[in-house]
Amino acid sequence: MKYRTLDSDLTVSAVGLGCMGMSHAYGAPANKKEMTELLAQAVGMGYTFFDTAEVYGTPDNPHDNEELVGAALKPYRDKIVLATKFGIHFDMTSTAVNKPLVPDSRPEVIRASVDASLKRLGTDHIDLYYQHRLDPKVPIEEVAGVMADLILEGKITHWGLSEATEETIRRAHAVCPVTAIQNRYSMMARWYESLFPVLEELHIGYVAFSPLANGFLSGKYDKTSKFEAGTDYRSVMPQFQPDSIDQNRALLELLHRLAAEKNATPAQISLAWMLCKKPYIVPIPGTRKLNRLQENAGAADIVLSAAEVALIDEALAHMEMSHVFGGSRIVKE
Repeated sequence: MKYRTLDSDLTVSAVGLGCMGMSHAYGAPANKKEMTELLAQAVGMGYTFFDTAEVYGTPDNPHDNEELVGAALKPYRDKIVLATKFGIHFDMTSTAVNKPLVPDSRPEVIRASVDASLKRLGTDHIDLYYQHRLDPKVPIEEVAGVMADLILEGKITHWGLSEATEETIRRAHAVCPVTAIQNRYSMMARWYESLFPVLEELHIGYVAFSPLANGFLSGKYDKTSKFEAGTDYRSVMPQFQPDSIDQNRALLELLHRLAAEKNATPAQISLAWMLCKKPYIVPIPGTRKLNRLQENAGAADIVLSAAEVALIDEALAHMEMSHVFGGSRIVKE
């Protein structure tokens, strides 16, 4: 595994592990013993960056993920970077498969959240603490002020923003320096590339969630793929609809061609593309499988030249592509 630095001093594995699916994903409950073993295996492979949140859990235990991750990684706490998030809860009264988010970043709620997360994670500090989503009712300067206090108190060492815009980043950073943003980013979700200049100006890292477009860019799905309606999130994600396979055919063909040229997999090419674009981008794909954990780690060893990345970008900018979960269709000219 290779490593890179977010801001000026937070060093993490070049590929991190998004842990959300280890407690729930696509309607199927996870085996805690197997997930605990998988997390230990990740550390053995060189993964040092693990991402969770206070709201990742199950209906029976809404905070299950932090408990699982904290317990599994406790023996390796001095070797890893733990990231978690505050500031939202889900509207469980909704009948939607993907429950609506309800933001809440009032200072008293943040303080209660950090104390609860520290307890569940079994640690005395959080390495990277994100505001999960902007709260329109609480000025970001007020949130940043709380983060500054928590850093002084030793409860967190760095903080970040998720799904942030340039204005929010600048306003927050002016109060308490931001270490990283965690925004959606993949070959199918490139709208935040406009943030690259400000991130470089302020020395802020970009942690990319859903870097494989919820698994679509692994190239493992086709029109025959079935997802259980009502429980499997992919059943309502636009990129997995049968018509989308045709719309994304050029993208899939590009991935398979590059994978063959580089003796890699489509998923590895998808991750290597963003790793080779900028030295401060760290993707955090999730998985429950050892072979995928190994596959994702291998992406850090694939080298794409600047010219190759530019050619990929040019191809992506002009090919037909379906909508992707979490955003709108990329404009094609």
